[in-house]
Amino acid sequence: MTQGLFDLTGKVAVITGGNSGLGLGFARGIAKQGGSVVIWARNAEKNAAARRELESLGARVAARQVDVSSEEQIIAGYKALIGEFGRLDCVIANAGLPPTSNSTLELSTQDYHAFLAVSMHGAFYTLREGARLMVQRAQAGEPGGSLIFCGSLSMFKGLAGKVQYAGSKAALGAIIRSMAVEFGKYGIRANSIAPGYIKTGMTGEGGLSAIDKYFAAKAPIARPGYPADFEGIAAYLASDASSYLTGETITIDGGCMVNL
Repeated sequence: MTQGLFDLTGKVAVITGGNSGLGLGFARGIAKQGGSVVIWARNAEKNAAARRELESLGARVAARQVDVSSEEQIIAGYKALIGEFGRLDCVIANAGLPPTSNSTLELSTQDYHAFLAVSMHGAFYTLREGARLMVQRAQAGEPGGSLIFCGSLSMFKGLAGKVQYAGSKAALGAIIRSMAVEFGKYGIRANSIAPGYIKTGMTGEGGLSAIDKYFAAKAPIARPGYPADFEGIAAYLASDASSYLTGETITIDGGCMVNL
């Protein structure tokens, strides 16, 4: 039998914030290509629902309550993952908080640090500890692995009043590029995905709202993005088909960034 180009049989991916929205879209893409999926998120009920859905696609799935602002919980999560699956091939650092402030001047120091604890430090811990396991596997004779960060267009554009959001995304873009340089010798690649405006639970459910239509009008492909639009990129980056792609930021925005 000929295997598909993005065949993920035998590979294991962990996805933070993987129980809904873009994270669940990434998880579906990997599950549909035969990969095993480990979801880390804080809501047990949503974790269970996502696990059932992914299992219905034929995937082997685990779900664990992990708060990525806790380095200890991340380390414990990886220990449990290795105990159950025996290996790690892909990390998608997707968990993050939505931007809530509208003014840099009114953003409190406490809220600033609380935001970065999840959206920047949590993503770094997730990627770093995953890289440790991939390096160990490479040193044992099996190189390879994929580190992925889910960013946003704020990695390139200013975002008034939401400096903590844009700052965390831009910082992780630089971290990913640095990891690509450091870990390439182990066959480990590191890339970012920069979504445009995506209609998820974070941006509202149901039909197109006024804000959906506003952002859709800015893109040549004049519609919002959806989690389903990210299934393919997750499968590609997790697969060996992307083994020579590293240090890149892949923009998926319906052409918004080139629509000057």
